[in-house]
Amino acid sequence: MRIVTQRGMAQVLTVAVGLVLLCVVFAMINPNFISTRNIPNLLRQIVPFLIIGIAQAYVLITGNIDLSIGSVVGMSCMMSATLMTRGHMNPLPAVIITMAVCLIFGLINGILVGKFKLPPFIATLGTMTICRGIAQIANGGRNTDSILKPTGAAGEVFRNIFYQGKIDFGDPKNPVFILYSGVILAAVIWAVFNFLLSRTRTGRHIYAIGSNPEAAKLSGVDIVATTCSAYLISAFCAGTVGLITMATTTLGTMDAGNTYELYAVAAAVIGGVSTLGGQGLLVGVIVGAAIWAVLQNGLSLANAQVAIKNIVVGLIVVLSVMLDVVIRGGASGGPKSLFTKWFRRAGENQQATPPQ
Repeated sequence: MRIVTQRGMAQVLTVAVGLVLLCVVFAMINPNFISTRNIPNLLRQIVPFLIIGIAQAYVLITGNIDLSIGSVVGMSCMMSATLMTRGHMNPLPAVIITMAVCLIFGLINGILVGKFKLPPFIATLGTMTICRGIAQIANGGRNTDSILKPTGAAGEVFRNIFYQGKIDFGDPKNPVFILYSGVILAAVIWAVFNFLLSRTRTGRHIYAIGSNPEAAKLSGVDIVATTCSAYLISAFCAGTVGLITMATTTLGTMDAGNTYELYAVAAAVIGGVSTLGGQGLLVGVIVGAAIWAVLQNGLSLANAQVAIKNIVVGLIVVLSVMLDVVIRGGASGGPKSLFTKWFRRAGENQQATPPQ
């Protein structure tokens, strides 16, 4: 009961019901949707959406936004692949250098927003452009070659960790179910950051500055440090998705991460994270990411056009944000505002009416 009655859990449960209905519809359209071959691939499709959804959720809960996520994904993908191919570097130091650069940009975002009070839209729009530029010049304005030839066995290990590795359940030649390493990696990342958000002082501070930054500051919360923490986590998750993207194709592509800002916002908001700050659960991000992946997968199996996919997803994002604003009473004249005014006026009239 304590879990069910958490703030924001009602919306998560509602969206979860929608996810189940969505799966039923796609299964009726194409039975292959629930096949033992498609479900492992569907879980693997959820992975990048879940990780970048976590990234955006942390920032949204602080009352800010991170538009640089997609470009950090692209920069991570291109930089790591370039270090492995042109630099003939072992994957381990290449990953360390790439993630360090991503975290530097996360720290820059946090300082610009938290210390210098730049609007998050402007600050992260600037770093978004810079990171995309780095992705474009990393390999001289072209995509990289495959990392497998110059890195050899180490490259295979890297790919198995971030994408290709799997655990077969049942007969190895004809497994009942396959669990890919990317899914395990995403589950570990979610568990760590969910614990950080729900069980630590840093998590409480993140909620506090999103709910009321002035009150949080008066309570002794370090606004700058907390904002930097959220953006550092966002950059870490985006950098990890860049590595997963590169491991998937084994090469760096300059357009990697394009439109991932939309994916991140969709996964977080659909899962119940408020765009107004101060509210949201990472368990909802799992549901939001799953809905996004199910839509992509199911519409593909239904042979829907790409334009239809974009329209459907765009409508869902807009409706989710609108629902959040109305529920939180942020929209003037919204249902909550109208009901509040009506009950207040009714109470005043009742007090003004003399007893008979």
